[in-house]
Amino acid sequence: MAAAGQAHVQRNQPPGVPPLELTGERTLPDVPAENYWYRRHLAVYEWIGARVIGARVLDMACGEGYGSEVLSRGAASVVGVDANPQAHEHAALRYRRPNLRFERGAAQSWGRSGSFDAVVFLQTIEHVPDPHAVLCHLRDLLAPGGLLYVSTPNVRRLAPPGAARSDNPWHLREYRASEFASLCRSCFDRVEVLGVFHARRLLAHEIALACGWERVHRALRLTRPFYDRFVPAISSRDFSVRTGNLERALDFLAVCRQRSEGSLRTSAASAAWAAS
Repeated sequence: MAAAGQAHVQRNQPPGVPPLELTGERTLPDVPAENYWYRRHLAVYEWIGARVIGARVLDMACGEGYGSEVLSRGAASVVGVDANPQAHEHAALRYRRPNLRFERGAAQSWGRSGSFDAVVFLQTIEHVPDPHAVLCHLRDLLAPGGLLYVSTPNVRRLAPPGAARSDNPWHLREYRASEFASLCRSCFDRVEVLGVFHARRLLAHEIALACGWERVHRALRLTRPFYDRFVPAISSRDFSVRTGNLERALDFLAVCRQRSEGSLRTSAASAAWAAS
């Protein structure tokens, strides 16, 4: 059992790879208590990975690097970019493939126009002070016909009941489905917003909670033993990326296609978003 001070530090890292500490800014693999969130993010990377085979891919704000490695399994090339020096060092040391490299840089400025077939920007738009500018910059990094995959949590599922937002100190803005779609459409002509939902054992657990399971496990004093087994057993297959009632989605995933002509920075949609 990990000591109290080590409970949120990555375990069992390869030799020479410095472990990262869980701060709440990004999710991490190899932290048992974080497994739910890690698998929830991993499910989206795997969904995208199946759709970028043979592509030149940028994983912006890649964090620890696990998602870049997933994308690199089928992509022609992947660049994982993150501004955090500790995350960058860790990723570059841990994940090594001929078609994968890591660089340090900021989401609003890194990269050259037209360099990528796909840009992946997951669970980060809620952290940036000017989300519209970042999305427009990422759009400009796409080659003609390129796609941006961008995700964010659903504030309706993240915030406590009755609260306008969560208490996550790293989040500058959190979104409802319509707000997120509006943001993405301010930079892209074609936007499809999907949801991330519970599946398999997590869906069964959600149904059980609705039927009173929480009262049962508390009354029987099974709460900790149950979740000590349940949480580490969660896999990415316990989440699904699909269409559905977005108000019930855990996260939103927007698939955005680059405009074929003109710059949105001077468009009416851009001006409307900037003024909102």
